[in-house]
Amino acid sequence: MSPDLYFALTLAIKMAVAASFVITATVAAERAGPAIGALIATLPVSGGPAYVFLALDHDPQFMAQSALATVALNAATAIYVTAYVLLSQKRPFIVAVPGALAIWFVSMLAFTAISTTAWIAVLLNLVIFPLCFLIVRKYRFTRVPPMRLRWYDFAVRALLVAFLVGAVVSLSFRIGAAATGVLAAFPVVFTSMMIILHYRIGAPATAAVLASGVFGLLGFGAAALTLHLAAVPLGTWPALGLALCIAIAWNFSLYVLRRRGVIH
Repeated sequence: MSPDLYFALTLAIKMAVAASFVITATVAAERAGPAIGALIATLPVSGGPAYVFLALDHDPQFMAQSALATVALNAATAIYVTAYVLLSQKRPFIVAVPGALAIWFVSMLAFTAISTTAWIAVLLNLVIFPLCFLIVRKYRFTRVPPMRLRWYDFAVRALLVAFLVGAVVSLSFRIGAAATGVLAAFPVVFTSMMIILHYRIGAPATAAVLASGVFGLLGFGAAALTLHLAAVPLGTWPALGLALCIAIAWNFSLYVLRRRGVIH
């Protein structure tokens, strides 16, 4: 088998595995309801598979550098969600989503430029997330009608994640660690939710679902930070396992706190 064919086959398998992850998460989110579904959506269902496949091709130092960029970009994702929530209240889809993406792009450029150390990236998250949560908090209580996703909803989300993983894996050798971390952190799941739900349940309800996931994003940021700090001293695979445990533990804690009425 030629090297090019081997690469194409393995890339297709990696994309298919990533798509299966996001379909499973989508089914679970649909059955769990909007609030819990938003927490499921903030699990690393797109970035996680991307990093697993990157680990097959790159050393721990590359993984650590990529994860640092992802930590910084996590704050940009919070701004992306916040921008959509605000824009969607009075603007049509054609303005709200591209407008939010433009704001994400500007944030991405700014945050990657200044996040030269883990502490700066962490500080960005500690400043941005409380502000974003305070801004979107009142929009979280909009009534969300029952959702029933169709087969093409799953297909759209799965294809987006599959192409993201394909791009991350195939471009990582050319664009370097930092740009790979940026690409891995692209908010493909949130974007797919906007595309699928905006016309299905309405802009205010979609904004409520996304706003409910802002705090969940902190878990993804903590997982990326864990990978950045642990990849070199522990090795890539133990660091990835630890990062996954951090993300799951964070979202499970939020679920318990919501069930007990501690947070709303």
